[in-house]
Amino acid sequence: MLREKHKWKPHKCESTDAEHRGGATRSSDEGSVMGLERRGSIVQLEVKRTTGNGRIQLEQAKPFCITKQQVWEAYKRVKANKGAAGVDGQTIGAFEDDLKDNLYKLWNRLASGSYFPPPVLRVEIPKGDGRMRPLGIPTVADRIAQMVVKQSLEPELEKYFHPDSYGYRPGKSALDAVGMARKRCWKNNWILELDIKGFFDNIDHKLMMRAVRAHTGEKWVRLYIERWLTAPVEKQDGTRTYPLKGTPQGGVVSPLLANLFLHYAFDKWMDREHPDIPFERYADDGVCHCKSEAQAERLKQELSARMKEVGLELHPEKTKIVYCKDDDRQGEYSQTKFDFLGYTFQPRRSKNRWGKYFINFTPAISNKAAKNIRQTSRGWNWPLRSDKQLEDLAWMFNPIIQGWINYYGCYYKSALYPTLKCLDRRLVMWATRKYKRLRNHQRRGAQWLNGIARKQPTLFAHWRLLYA
Repeated sequence: MLREKHKWKPHKCESTDAEHRGGATRSSDEGSVMGLERRGSIVQLEVKRTTGNGRIQLEQAKPFCITKQQVWEAYKRVKANKGAAGVDGQTIGAFEDDLKDNLYKLWNRLASGSYFPPPVLRVEIPKGDGRMRPLGIPTVADRIAQMVVKQSLEPELEKYFHPDSYGYRPGKSALDAVGMARKRCWKNNWILELDIKGFFDNIDHKLMMRAVRAHTGEKWVRLYIERWLTAPVEKQDGTRTYPLKGTPQGGVVSPLLANLFLHYAFDKWMDREHPDIPFERYADDGVCHCKSEAQAERLKQELSARMKEVGLELHPEKTKIVYCKDDDRQGEYSQTKFDFLGYTFQPRRSKNRWGKYFINFTPAISNKAAKNIRQTSRGWNWPLRSDKQLEDLAWMFNPIIQGWINYYGCYYKSALYPTLKCLDRRLVMWATRKYKRLRNHQRRGAQWLNGIARKQPTLFAHWRLLYA
């Protein structure tokens, strides 16, 4: 319905403001009367002929061929991703109050080259280690503009990206990276775990733009990426800074630019200098698989020097060498486990197809991820929702629980069970507050909930795993 209400007519290169004001437009078969010659940033017009009624026709009235359809598709993607308001305080709902005019103004500025990004709102969110992570939140209109550029540039870059780069790429996921790391850990005795310190805040703008120019001839893509890199950053207290390096973590186009930067800084360098060492990279986190400890040490030193060449630095604590210990590799070393994308790789007791138990180096949900799940579920305050029925709670929270199971239950699923059982303990607390006969009787409440779980194992997403 929204599409019909704000229907645009997409053209190859929409041009005139006359159409927006209700005036007449001209088609290309009337004959062009003006050609475009661009000198610097100024468009020079050359008259070639006039139309029969004495009016003049531009071959292309806008400097950049950005269609309304591109802006419309970008808006739909941004709306689907949701997101918070930027420095202007405008939410997606408020943007839609005058959607047609807002999108038209954005398209008009993008196509004319007069769009300048507003400041990016900088907020801080807690990290798993207790520190704070800076996050940049663009305005809704700016997110749409970035999506227009991303949708134009991404298909071109995908042709060149490394197959072992998994972060923020269509058709690839974090689980793909975990699965490939799992297989390669079985074949290689050592790994080098990589983490780049403050990566998004330290990207060199000159190197970034050099990489962008190497992959696109679209002047408007280059122009707006350069403007986004240098856009001011506004803190919550109102102070502004003008970055000389880095790209805001949280911008629509930032992950694509980050992948492009590391494509040259890391991926191609690894192929050139160490073609025999396989790796998996997800944004600024990576795992390199080595045959020996000496090879891993040598790679660590060379990578440290390489990162300095491109203005980056390996994290001194999170970059480490780990021994992949199992039944066939029983050496004694201090580091025998590492975390990667929410999974902890370490020796674990496993069972083969013949029912025999053995020690296997394999991933399972990390302690940090399990702690985040418990903290999130605690924030739902189930014991205080005595006005809800059990079916209501299942309907409200099953999508989130199922998402946890889909991701963390992909490998070594049994390690997820204790974390999921804490959800049942919270449901027992809810039941003892809702029903008088169960009040102050935790054991009776647990028996009551267990009976329902046995009868209706599909009610909650985790019950299908624990009781079905």
